[in-house]
Amino acid sequence: MPIIVPKDIPATKILQSENIFVMNDKRAMQQDIRPLEIAIVNLMPTKIVTETQLMRLLSNSPLQVNVTLISTETYVGKNTSLEHLDRFYKSFSEIKNRKFDGMIITGAPVEEIEFSEVKYWKELEDILEFAKKNVTSTLFICWGAQAGLHYYYGIEKHILPKKLFGVYKHKKLVKYDRLLKGTDDRFFMPHSRHTTVYEEDIKACKDLVILASSKQAGPAIIRSKDNKFIFITGHAEYDRDTLEKEYLRDLEKGLDIDPPENYYVEGNRGEIKMCWVSTANLIYMNWLNHYVYQLTPYEIDEI
Repeated sequence: MPIIVPKDIPATKILQSENIFVMNDKRAMQQDIRPLEIAIVNLMPTKIVTETQLMRLLSNSPLQVNVTLISTETYVGKNTSLEHLDRFYKSFSEIKNRKFDGMIITGAPVEEIEFSEVKYWKELEDILEFAKKNVTSTLFICWGAQAGLHYYYGIEKHILPKKLFGVYKHKKLVKYDRLLKGTDDRFFMPHSRHTTVYEEDIKACKDLVILASSKQAGPAIIRSKDNKFIFITGHAEYDRDTLEKEYLRDLEKGLDIDPPENYYVEGNRGEIKMCWVSTANLIYMNWLNHYVYQLTPYEIDEI
C-alpha cells in the first residue's frame, strides 16, 4: 500500500524515482479504507532530508499511511525555507485537538544543551504530554529518544568524551519482541551524537525494557512495557551518504572529527558499506503493524 503525502512535496519525486508507491491525498480519499494517521515532529535542521528518509521507511508496508508534518512554533530554523514550512507543516497548536495512530519525534542538534535550555523545550513538553493520551504509539529518535526518556522516566543524558560517530553492531536482547521481528541476532545501525544514556539507569526503571544494545553505542532500542513508547538512540533512517555529509560538514567547520567508524569499505573515504537499510525497514514496518495498526482503534477518536 502507498504512503499518502501532500501534493508537490519534494519527497514525492525522490520516492517515485525509487519505485516507491506514493499517493496524493485526493486519490487516497476515494479509497474505502481508513489510513493510519502518523504525525512526524521534525526537529532536524535539514527538514526535507529527514522527512524524505522517514517517508521512505513508512512506505514499506501494506498499510496506507497519512503523514502530518509538525514543526515548532517557538523556534524556526534557518535551513528550511519558510515557504516549505508554511506549505507542508503544521504547528502543534493546529493539531492539538486531533488524535494520531502513531507519532515520530526526531533527533535535533541540541544534545549538549540542558533540556530546559532548549528554546522549544516547553513546546516539546506539551507535545510529549499530548502523546500520552492522544497517540497510540510514539517512536523517538536520537536526541528525541533522550528527551522522551528524560520527560517520562527521569533518565538523564550524559556527555560523551568523544562524539559517537559511525555504524555499530548491536545485539538483540529480547529474542521475540515484535519490533525486531525478522532482524538478525546482531545488526548494524548508524549513530551520530555527543551524549548517551546509561544502561543501568534504564534497567533500574521497571517500566522500560532494552530490546537491543551495542558495546560501543550503549542501549540502542528501548520500549516501554505498555507499548506506548519506543526509543531508538541511533539513526536507522539515515541514507547511505548521511554520515559522510556530516563528516565533510564538520571538516569544513574546522572541527576535530574522525571519519565515521565502520562506515567506509577502506576505512577512510571511498566506498560506503550500506549495512543497516534492511534492519531499518523491518523496524519501521514492525512498528506500524504491531505497535500502531494492531493496537489502535478503528475509530480514531477512541484513542
